[in-house]
Amino acid sequence: MSEIGYRGATACTAAGISYRQLDYWARTGLVEPTVREASGSGSQRLYGFRDILVLKIVKRLLDAGVSLQNIRTAVNYLRDRGVAELESITLMSDGASIYECTSPDEIIDLLQGGQGVFGIAVGKVWSEVEGSLAVLQGEVEGSAVGGEDNDELAERRKRKLA
Repeated sequence: MSEIGYRGATACTAAGISYRQLDYWARTGLVEPTVREASGSGSQRLYGFRDILVLKIVKRLLDAGVSLQNIRTAVNYLRDRGVAELESITLMSDGASIYECTSPDEIIDLLQGGQGVFGIAVGKVWSEVEGSLAVLQGEVEGSAVGGEDNDELAERRKRKLA
């Protein structure tokens, strides 16, 4: 079965970002859609669950003051991880670096340096993205699936067909 794809507006809503950010991150290769790339004027990018999870993590790191360069490094690392592994990862940062934390011992080691750090439990972000996408519409091979048909494009289609 093909992966459910979510249009840009839906991905923005689920990740809590603006469409301008989404477009910029896609054009610069930070977070590209894996279900379907844009293929010319008028075509729609489709983002998968994992893409939206990474978008939300990028947003949280930016909000915490982490540089886009360091975020790009972290995103490349996350791309190489299996989906099952992502749910158990906590990302830590002191604002300058980003660390992966998979056990309490690592947290203690990081805090001994005296720097203040924050954590992003990817499993919690995972749950938030799942909750957001549960009420939003996706696509599988051009057919709408799930959601409440409440995005702007769905409303336009309904009006056009009426």
